[in-house]
Amino acid sequence: MNFDLIVIGSGPGGYVAAIRAAQLGLKTAIIEKENLGGICLNWGCIPTKALLQSAKIFNYLKHAKDYGLSNDNIQFDLSKIIARSRAIINKMNNGLTSLIKKNNIKIIFGKAIIKPGKIINVIDINNNIMEYSASHIIIAVGARSKILPNLPQDKNKIIGYKEALTLEKLPKSMIIVGAGAIGVEFAYFYNSLGTKVIMLEYLPRILPLEDEDISKELELIFIKNGIKIFTSSYIDDININDKIKVNVINTSGKKHILETEIILSAAGIIPNTSNLGLEETGIKTTKDGRIIVDEYYRTNISGYYAIGDVIPGPALAHVASYEGITCVEHIKNLPIDTLNYNNIPNCTYCIPEIASVGYTEKKAIEKGYKIKIGKFFFNALGKAVADGNHTGFVKVIFDTKYGELLGCHMIGNGVTEIISEVVIARQLETTNYDIIKTIHPHPTMSESIVEAVNNAYNMCINM
Repeated sequence: MNFDLIVIGSGPGGYVAAIRAAQLGLKTAIIEKENLGGICLNWGCIPTKALLQSAKIFNYLKHAKDYGLSNDNIQFDLSKIIARSRAIINKMNNGLTSLIKKNNIKIIFGKAIIKPGKIINVIDINNNIMEYSASHIIIAVGARSKILPNLPQDKNKIIGYKEALTLEKLPKSMIIVGAGAIGVEFAYFYNSLGTKVIMLEYLPRILPLEDEDISKELELIFIKNGIKIFTSSYIDDININDKIKVNVINTSGKKHILETEIILSAAGIIPNTSNLGLEETGIKTTKDGRIIVDEYYRTNISGYYAIGDVIPGPALAHVASYEGITCVEHIKNLPIDTLNYNNIPNCTYCIPEIASVGYTEKKAIEKGYKIKIGKFFFNALGKAVADGNHTGFVKVIFDTKYGELLGCHMIGNGVTEIISEVVIARQLETTNYDIIKTIHPHPTMSESIVEAVNNAYNMCINM
């Protein structure tokens, strides 16, 4: 029952860390209390993208005449859309199980309780307790939906993201509380299928962490598509009967009474660090329960590490995976570079998609940079016009002194697939000159990047 490394949690941070450890020769185990793959695979990244793809195809078919095609009886079956999503999860779960076994990693199912001395007690479904020990323990238990005090989730009228992924029938109306990535993705999905969607956001704009130009563009598109948006607003009172009546107040004091069939709470996440044994072990956390770590993900107690959504920083699957690899390679004393948290791509998969990396315009100015901004709109891009998806733009931000690429922000069809070009460019400290002199194929969506850079320096040809 002794291992070189035990990883608690099998999400995109945990299973990646475990596999890298096994590759490096460590005797490794994973402890998982529910399903392999964690929230990302089972209730987050993958099932939401499956639903969004169904909505995207449905919308394409509704506009078939725009492409010279005919299909006058477009229908959908929500149960089959949900079933497809869950089938994809099962397939990927089986693949992940095979991958873990292929690397000779022991899988232990149960709830983990951390003890001092690098010991873990695991409680299985029959309440049996087994004790395990390891030279190193990585905590990768992820996070869960935040439950607001005035919005208790009953999983019927007031639901979280898990219930939103498996509804048996399409609600006629829905209020979504929270307009971050989770909120806007579900807003797009349900609006596309015909639900009357209202979004409530406490902050002044939707997607508040994105560049302001991106947020404004998405808000205009959502409103055009029939989604009602209330920003700088919060729920004051809820009355639940057959329908739900919601009293909403904005920060200027104006009141609205809204009526809906169902409320989806998408107001963020909280780390799964309660009842884990952190206090007894002496591991320090922030006020909101996140585990404090250094650049190699070591906690204040030797031999204990933490990665992913349980530590401060962006709650993104690809970040957790990178942190897991970094942590394990540090354990093996390999030469490594720590993660540059200012060069992490962020993607939102509503339609139009959103992708960004680096500083927003506001943040760059706050940091003291003198900046140049370039934009290129997709309605001037041949590939986008030919595809019939020419909403949105690419925005680039440069430092005027050295030509450093400070940030890039995109909204449009397929932008999540082209943001990596900018991430690599920033990693290599590419300047405006390097991008301008790099030929891009025509016609492609990626041309928009070099066109936006050209626009920042008054060299744009096609706009």
